[in-house]
Amino acid sequence: MLIEKENNREQMNIVIAGHVDHGKSTIIGRLLADTNSLPEGKLKQVKKTCEINSKPFEYAFLLDALKDEQSQGITIDSARVFFKTKARDYIIIDAPGHIEFLKNMVTGASRAESALLVIDANEGVQENSRRHGYMIAMLGIKQIAVLVNKMDLIDYDSTKYQKIVDEYTKFLKNIDITPTTFIPVNGKNGDNVASLSKKMDWYSGKTVLDILDDFQKEKSLIDKPFRMPIQGVYKFTNYGDDRRIISGLIETGQIAIGDEIAFYPSGKRSTINSIEEFNTPKQKSAKAGKSIGFTLNEQIFITRGEVATKSSERKPKITSRILVNFFWMDKEPFVKNKEYHLKIGAVKVAVKLEKIKKIIDASNLDLNIKKEQIERHDVAQCILKLNRAIAFDLTDEIATMSRFVIIDNYEIRGGGIIRDALEDKQAWVRNYVMLRNFKWEKSMIQPGRRAEKYNQKSALILLTGKRDSDKKIVAKELETKLFEDGKIVYFLGIGNVLYGVDADIKTKKRNTNKNRQEHIRRLAEVAHILLDSGVILIVTAIDLTQDDLEIIKAIVSQEKIKTIWIGDNVTTDIVLDDQIYKDEKPKNAAEKIKKSLQEMGIIFKPW
Repeated sequence: MLIEKENNREQMNIVIAGHVDHGKSTIIGRLLADTNSLPEGKLKQVKKTCEINSKPFEYAFLLDALKDEQSQGITIDSARVFFKTKARDYIIIDAPGHIEFLKNMVTGASRAESALLVIDANEGVQENSRRHGYMIAMLGIKQIAVLVNKMDLIDYDSTKYQKIVDEYTKFLKNIDITPTTFIPVNGKNGDNVASLSKKMDWYSGKTVLDILDDFQKEKSLIDKPFRMPIQGVYKFTNYGDDRRIISGLIETGQIAIGDEIAFYPSGKRSTINSIEEFNTPKQKSAKAGKSIGFTLNEQIFITRGEVATKSSERKPKITSRILVNFFWMDKEPFVKNKEYHLKIGAVKVAVKLEKIKKIIDASNLDLNIKKEQIERHDVAQCILKLNRAIAFDLTDEIATMSRFVIIDNYEIRGGGIIRDALEDKQAWVRNYVMLRNFKWEKSMIQPGRRAEKYNQKSALILLTGKRDSDKKIVAKELETKLFEDGKIVYFLGIGNVLYGVDADIKTKKRNTNKNRQEHIRRLAEVAHILLDSGVILIVTAIDLTQDDLEIIKAIVSQEKIKTIWIGDNVTTDIVLDDQIYKDEKPKNAAEKIKKSLQEMGIIFKPW
């Protein structure tokens, strides 16, 4: 660390990026020297080392701390350095310029509030200049100063400078970015870095230091709505300790004991009873940046990945379809009809590419909307379809709650930000579910206690297939087998619901799609009640579709659902967990399903 932050001084994080060898490190070295932010004697020491090694001194050497950087001449990681002006303290993040290290560049830029983007005046706008501009904006950074560096190489020519400004402005406009300013600089000699240069008397704008001090601080994270992605729920049992602690990192906002907390996407609510931190005295409140736990006055079942909010504040967006700005880094393209995983906050969900809106070709500025896949290093706007709804905020509201990565085979392959929450087919169902959860009368007996008592977890086994398949025979065989094993199990044919709970819509003359959706919703709500009681519920229904399953998943937790097709030919688009073929005897089929329930951890698996 090169300087120490003074008490009560404002601090700003800045990222500096640009194509390799365009002079980022030189700009930073010059800023450090011109603001007297270097340790005493450091500048002389570096100059002496250059003299001993018969090398010309460069300000970039002030940052070359890593051996790999010195030997290869490129920045390979996001280094943090510190300097200060009269206005404030700065943390400047030197992001890699080489195309192979774009992932590291994103890591560095994600912590910044503003950006300096460096372009070599002689080489002009390069592919990475465009990629870095897109990625900085994609991370929600709105304050961007473009530094046209090495002006000495073009003899400080204003016409050539203006050509670069026009070209890069055109590109940024295509991706809806308006830079704060362009500044012609020469980092090596300090022109327009800390003071205006007489060599460019045609430029009457501000210096780099001036524009940095003009950048506005973001609204404090504490002043934004409370957001805490749930990392886990921990129960303590030793020495009479029966706490259930909900843990996570507070991204924004603050909470205090007594606050009513709403969890999304479930919509469940309760009040904070205590705030817990490891090895610290009891706290009455907690703020953004703290990793904490809290307990609730009324125990509710909360799972990892939900987002805790204050019910008195604006709620997050909730949907399973999102419009995103996206960047792909893998050698294999991002394609349709393949399942990936999206990670945002603490939640990880299956995701597919639904539609490519546009792809920006960084090499020639073209907008290509005809491509059916996203290639390595492409920047794109597309629609993603998740396998269940998640809670998030848009990048203009809370940037950290909008950033995501795409994972394939346990590796990060791409990432981006959410630009908009799109309506999905289950929105109407979720509205009912959130109201139900808000009004739900909670039992004194928690799901964990029921599971321990019954020696099983509750689950919904959906058996579907064509009308003439053996669904009911298999279902009753399974119910009998589990019952004889001492399990709390119940078989529910869909007809039991259609002519009972659904009698008011079943007797209507028209069997519309809307009626079918309501049938499925009511079936799922009945299932939810039975699952809450700890039962293993077996349901049979004809020709369930993926749309039907999505409605059920909006009401019943996905990890509790197992879908099985009975019959040889699958005639709908439903995503299955298993299939029972026609030649399998019902008793054997029941045994097969029982073993799969053991593998899922629903029932006990013997050694």
